[in-house]
This record gives sequence, structure tokens and C-alpha cells, in this order.
Amino acid sequence: MYEIVSKKDLSSDIHLLEIKAPMIAKRAKAGQFIMLMVDDKGERIPLTMADWNSEKGTVTIIELEAGKTTKQLGMLKVGDKLRSIVGPLGMETELENHGTVVCIGGGIGIALMYPVVRALKQAGNEIISIMGSKTASTMILEEEISAVSDVIHICTDDGTKGHHGFVSDILKQMLDEKKPIDMVYAVGPIIMMKVISDITRPFGVHTVVSLNPIMVDGTGMCGSCRVSIDGKTKFACVDGPEFDGHKVDFKLLIERNRRYLEEEKRSLEKFDKEVQ
Repeated sequence: MYEIVSKKDLSSDIHLLEIKAPMIAKRAKAGQFIMLMVDDKGERIPLTMADWNSEKGTVTIIELEAGKTTKQLGMLKVGDKLRSIVGPLGMETELENHGTVVCIGGGIGIALMYPVVRALKQAGNEIISIMGSKTASTMILEEEISAVSDVIHICTDDGTKGHHGFVSDILKQMLDEKKPIDMVYAVGPIIMMKVISDITRPFGVHTVVSLNPIMVDGTGMCGSCRVSIDGKTKFACVDGPEFDGHKVDFKLLIERNRRYLEEEKRSLEKFDKEVQ
């Protein structure tokens, strides 16, 4: 059992949970994730690690209440215990001194962006961070990412903070102005990562994206997370989750991620009735 040792509500439906998991905290690397079960009857869901502390033996996740399991997770309190956590899973971010790296995060994807930005900065890169959310109140980890970035841009869909528009607007402007960019790293909604990859392709800028397909076991056994990379089938849980954005079949990924929308909707409706 994995105890929740601290909890912080970042907004009405976004929560930061610090969980006791010493073995995972000892081995965690930037770019990796965990598979989590709330209770014996729950499903396994993948969540990225926003941080970890090997001395305290804890891992930190930031979750958005989007379905039954994430809503159930958001209702837990300090002292509650989770049924299981498996990790760290996936390949870690390839770290080297590329030069100038633009790191882009959208929505809850910013949770994974933070440890990657920190690690790339420690590797000697100049970091330009672009962060986007629907509104100012749902922007997460701005202070933490600012502390490990050389330049930071904030974007909101409704214009309540920073640039009124999308993260892709800032990147496109930088490329059009011929700003020196050696690499782009993007994590967030699939459509955002597709747009970023489409923008950088004509400029020949190496672009890495962290994919979020449906996962069941997280160890490469079920094949549910398969993605098409340069025409070849890869499993995001063991071959990724990071891939060359210019080689990803985003159309197929979007279609596959819509497979269980109706079942997910029914599960959430049932859960809401049970907790009323």
C-alpha cells in the first residue's frame, strides 16, 4: 500500500499528490511514468511523475479529474493509501547538450515538462519554456519551471494571462524570426503535439514528443499503447513515451485514443451516482 503523505489542490479539479514509494523514487528519471491503481476494483492508469525525492522516498504526481479513476483519486486525503503503483516505467529522456532547446507544455502535460526541463538545463542547455493552459487559474508549476528556464512564455486560451492564444503561436513566431533553435520538446494534448511537429518540420528542427496513448499494463504485454512511428509499430510504454514528432502517425493515435469514450462516460456517470 502506498500512502499519500501530502496533497495540494492546484485548482478545483487539478491536484498534486506526494506519495510514499521509496523504490520508485530511488530509480526515477526525467520522462518516465508510473501505473497506478486506487483500489482492488479500480483500473490501472498511467500518470507522469512531476517530481520525486529519493531521500524522502516519495514521488509526486499532478492529476486532472477527467474520468472515474482520476476523480476518485482527487477525492483521496492525506493518510489514504493506494492499492498499487508500478514504476518507474518507460524510457528516460535522452539528455545531452543540444544547445538551445524550446520546451513546450500544454495543460496537465506541464507536469511531465518540469522534470524534463530541469534535467535538460542541468545538461547544459539554454532553455526557452512555453507553457499553455485554458485559463490563468489552471496554469501549473509556473514558478518551478521559471526557476530552471532562461526564458519563459505563458499562454492562455482566454487571454487571462500572458499571450492570448496557443503555444504554437510563440514557437511559429520564433522560427519565422530565425531564432536559433536546436531542438523542440513538446508534451500535452495530442493535437497540440501534432501542430508543434507540423510547424517545426519545414524548418528541420528536431522535435521530440511524449505520447499518451491508452495503456493497460504499462510493460509492453497488452499492446494497447501501440503507436506507428515512421511506419513501424512501437509500444509507447516500453519504446517511449518519447518519440521523434516528425515520425509519429498522429491521425492513428487520435483515432485509437477515442476507442473507449462511451465506456469511460458510462463509468464516470455510474461513479457520480454512487458517491452522491
